[in-house]
Amino acid sequence: MIYFDNGATTLHKPPEVAEAVRYAIHHFGNAGRSFYDAVMEANREMYQTRVEVAQLVGLDDPLQVAFTSSATESLNLVISGLIQAEDAVITTLAEHNSVLRPLYLAGCELDYLDCDERGNVLIDSFEGCVRENTKFLVCTHGSNLTGNITDVESLASRCRAHGLTLILDVSQTLGAIPIHISMADIMCFTGHKALYGPQGTGGIIVDGAYDFAVVKTGGAGTDSFARFQSKQMPDIFETGTLNSHGLYGLQKGVQFVNKVGPELIHAKEMELHDQFYAGISTIDGVITYGDFSTEDRLPIVSLRVEGMTSSELALRLWEEYRIATRAGSHCAPLLHQHFDTVKCGLVRFSFSYFNTEDEVEQAIRALRDIAGSH
Repeated sequence: MIYFDNGATTLHKPPEVAEAVRYAIHHFGNAGRSFYDAVMEANREMYQTRVEVAQLVGLDDPLQVAFTSSATESLNLVISGLIQAEDAVITTLAEHNSVLRPLYLAGCELDYLDCDERGNVLIDSFEGCVRENTKFLVCTHGSNLTGNITDVESLASRCRAHGLTLILDVSQTLGAIPIHISMADIMCFTGHKALYGPQGTGGIIVDGAYDFAVVKTGGAGTDSFARFQSKQMPDIFETGTLNSHGLYGLQKGVQFVNKVGPELIHAKEMELHDQFYAGISTIDGVITYGDFSTEDRLPIVSLRVEGMTSSELALRLWEEYRIATRAGSHCAPLLHQHFDTVKCGLVRFSFSYFNTEDEVEQAIRALRDIAGSH
């Protein structure tokens, strides 16, 4: 199998990730619940995982990192914990449903930053979206559909000028490109993509103090006689038993990223991306979506072949060439509406540090054959 679905999850991970999960299953007790060796080892490693994540983004206090099951849970917890129905919120047309649906559920007033014909978020439309009751900007750092990276530094500056809280979805970018905590007030991340961790891991990174409402509660291992959950980080988001097995694996994935460096990881992935894009850009009938004029993007290429649905193309890639991709809407409904690709969908190729040039060449040949025969 040639695996080009890394935007969904990284299948090929550093070997130490699986080794850590296996070790934790046999050795870790329930973190935070007692003081015998198996628990204390879990405690130490959970804290070290916070340290690794904090180091990756330049955060001073590791206890400002809370763990969840995914970026989706993180965004749900943050949005439902901060945003009220009477608030106005700015978001963008490039958002994943893990941003959009919690915002819809919050019942808040929404304003959208538009995108250009290549799917770039139009930063200059920000001022026109600010109302008297606008309190938040919730947006993606990197599109899972186009690979375009949002200019969050400019957005962060504008948010500060207007006193808005910037909640940033870094699902596709944390680990893939350099990120600093100064880019946002709150970051929501997943562990199983560019951080090479197991599925079922993710978290929330908070810079500063916020009055989160308690929306997930129960046993936390501490303050058991208190009627309500602690509102301190990271306790407010960590009700119940932590996924210490998966989080120990995540620690090893983040350590790998910290050791190699996001800059070098991004450079290698973009070499594969550029090789692929150069190879397919001359194939008649292949249409790509995104801004390919800059290296400041993610290693993602979404495309269609004229006259084929995305499902038909992805099925042929798999059945005839054993190439794994992602077809459909990619949980990005507004961007597909913007591109007018709702009916046909797109096929996404997303590249990893562990892919090879030979795999890319095979994918180029496959697309040439399919487009030619179709």
